[in-house]
Amino acid sequence: MDKTILPGSTIGIIGGGQLGQMMSFCAKEMGYKVIILDPQENCSAAQVSDDQIVAQYSDVDQLVELAKRCDVLTYEFENVDAAAINEVKKYTQVPQGTKALKVTQNRISEKDFIEANGFSTVPHVVIENIFEYHRGVEKLGAPVILKTIRGGYDGKGQILVTDPENVCYADIEHLLMQGPCMLEKKINLEKEVSVVVSANSKGDKSIFPIIENVHRHNILHLSTCPAQISEKSAQHIYNVAETLAEKLELVGTMCIEFFISDEDEVFVNEIAPRPHNSGHLTIEACNISQFDAHIRGVCNLAMPQVELLKPAAMVNLLGQHLEPAKKELSQHPEWHFHDYGKDAVKENRKMGHITILSDDLEKTKQAIENNSIWDV
Repeated sequence: MDKTILPGSTIGIIGGGQLGQMMSFCAKEMGYKVIILDPQENCSAAQVSDDQIVAQYSDVDQLVELAKRCDVLTYEFENVDAAAINEVKKYTQVPQGTKALKVTQNRISEKDFIEANGFSTVPHVVIENIFEYHRGVEKLGAPVILKTIRGGYDGKGQILVTDPENVCYADIEHLLMQGPCMLEKKINLEKEVSVVVSANSKGDKSIFPIIENVHRHNILHLSTCPAQISEKSAQHIYNVAETLAEKLELVGTMCIEFFISDEDEVFVNEIAPRPHNSGHLTIEACNISQFDAHIRGVCNLAMPQVELLKPAAMVNLLGQHLEPAKKELSQHPEWHFHDYGKDAVKENRKMGHITILSDDLEKTKQAIENNSIWDV
């Protein structure tokens, strides 16, 4: 896309969750109009946008209607149908295209793509039945993680197998019934980190500082920046980000997640072709947020060099945390409090987050861990 989409134009966003909401915040601040397509009426993003089309993501007629009403179209999650995107490209600009979608929607193609570009993934095998599962466990050695090829987030669609002799085969069979699965070796993990990179249609990039992540029950709990990793690992991660962004013809924002082993080996875990939960801290911590960068990228504006203004920690607010955190808000002037405005509060559902700028990240992390809000 050679065209620059200037403020005053209309941006269409497929998906109305918190990522769409934060995209819309940035777009509106810059003077764009925003229309959301989401099946949930008055979804998080619609609350801060100009209009909403209430429709399923698979409703091609309504996607076309959205395309006809906007100057550029983007999406907030990766499970958008690539064929539908190709159809709406007839009616509006879709600068992100479908290459990144096609690569990342399938764990096999994603791993193959990463390795084809010379980067390491954790040892893995593809299996289609229980017999191949047994051979895979024997080849990789326990512990292993069984994952569905498509879908799955926050630990959904996967099973950790620590003791192959004492496992519920009904659970294994249930995943295999959904189609081919991937069996991955669970490495001796030292850290999990991520890097966010954004680009415009000219290939100009904004690369964010590396973020260190802590998960609880497979859901992101805490992100801190800058990540405490070796310079060697950091340079490798930035190289991966630069290379994969170019190979995927990136436009907008994407996040790449990594495992770092106890021997300082770096493995690429997953690619998310959209803004990412771990990047929320960029809103307060950097001169430009991952959402600003996404809007700039899809509108083909100039991409600035990213600066970390101050170290930061971001902690997620799940359903069980939201109300206790609200009650404590008046006691914490250091909290940058974000409530996504979701109608239904559910346990383990992401309802908001808190970012804390800090001169002492270790002290800040300890304060978070000592707070009983996140014990639930």
